[in-house]
Amino acid sequence: MSLPHALLTSIAEKPCSGYDLARRFDKSIGYFWHATHQQIYRELGRMESQGWVISTEVEGGRAGKKLIDILPAGRDELRRWASETSAPMRLRDDMMVKLRADAAIGPLGLAEEFERRLQMHEQELQTYREIEQRDFSTAKLSHEQQLRYLILKAGITFEESRVQWTKEALQVLSKKSATD
Repeated sequence: MSLPHALLTSIAEKPCSGYDLARRFDKSIGYFWHATHQQIYRELGRMESQGWVISTEVEGGRAGKKLIDILPAGRDELRRWASETSAPMRLRDDMMVKLRADAAIGPLGLAEEFERRLQMHEQELQTYREIEQRDFSTAKLSHEQQLRYLILKAGITFEESRVQWTKEALQVLSKKSATD
């Protein structure tokens, strides 16, 4: 995935200022695609020069505030990109290499880092569950809401599996420490 397509998606959902886009991005797409506000603003400039988005001054708003909207060429680009095949992402986590190193050269004291990561995954899972309760607790969801919920469920499933796996890794690491 590329940042321009993530931004085009967000703008297609709701035209807004660059500042509001960066804030919304952090609270939605940002859960699975990270970008700094600086990267977002830089990319918006490129997208405007490509004719994918347009920014217009907001009347009555603060000086320099611009509303960003998607243009037909931006929608076409988003459709083109979405129709491309893509390979699923493979697991790429330095902790896997660190575990291999632990297996190869002996105890490396990884338990503390695994404890830290466990807390991170549990916190992220809690955040996702709160979003689920807040945004998807109604019985009847529109098609758009069902798709967004499906994305959230992927995040929930991912974090649940990471919590479970990290706990298992901690058990294995503690067994090795106990036998030394």
